[in-house]
Amino acid sequence: MQLIADSITHAYGPLPVLKDISFTIAPGEVVAVVGPSGCGKSTLLRILGGLEQPSSGAALVKGAPPPGSLNPLTFVFQDFALLPWRTVAGNVRLALEGHGLAGKAAAAIVADTLARTGLADFADVYPKQLSGGMKQRVGIARALAVKPAVLLMDEPLSALDAQTRTLLMDDLVRLHAEGDLATVYVTHNLDEAVRLADRIVVLSRRPGSIKATFLLDMPRPARSAEDPALVREARRLWDLIRADAAEADRELADAEVADA
Repeated sequence: MQLIADSITHAYGPLPVLKDISFTIAPGEVVAVVGPSGCGKSTLLRILGGLEQPSSGAALVKGAPPPGSLNPLTFVFQDFALLPWRTVAGNVRLALEGHGLAGKAAAAIVADTLARTGLADFADVYPKQLSGGMKQRVGIARALAVKPAVLLMDEPLSALDAQTRTLLMDDLVRLHAEGDLATVYVTHNLDEAVRLADRIVVLSRRPGSIKATFLLDMPRPARSAEDPALVREARRLWDLIRADAAEADRELADAEVADA
């Protein structure tokens, strides 16, 4: 199944946010979306996932989802959004309940998903007993339980420390090696983008339009943070974004002064 951004343009009232965004996400592909603050990255992700309708253009799906898919497009947000009164297994099972799955059928899916995400030993643990990284791993497991074709991730690691981010990036690399799961990965962190993505879409400052596209043909499992090639790619991205990022920060500061 392919997810297609077809000339997406969006505005909130008089405020333009996105302008003529077009690209396609193929099965198994990881596309990172980067750009300065306020350029519309999260809005684009919500439009791709059907949570918002664009002012013009469309988010399209082409082809069939994987067999057994309960939700072809599934989100993972920065906020873990776990129910504190449910165990790890209970939080993962929540994604299945809206689809009428319960009993042994749901239990089998939950057990398989927990095993895939390294959470099998934590099935009966409550969120308050987990670290931030483990909580986000539960959020990823909950998203995977519905067997999506495309995972839509909005700054999923930004609330975590550097060590935990590295471990979860390793987990994501492993999960993508298991099948044809595609991902749209919105991030401010350029190191995450070059570590995980097959392709990086760079948006300009608001209204966000595609400023450049970077292809990374190095196998994901072979990449490391110390790799000189990845360091160079991250620097190229920053050189492209720097001026827009500085201008976006000035706009934000001016808006705060005006509201004071």
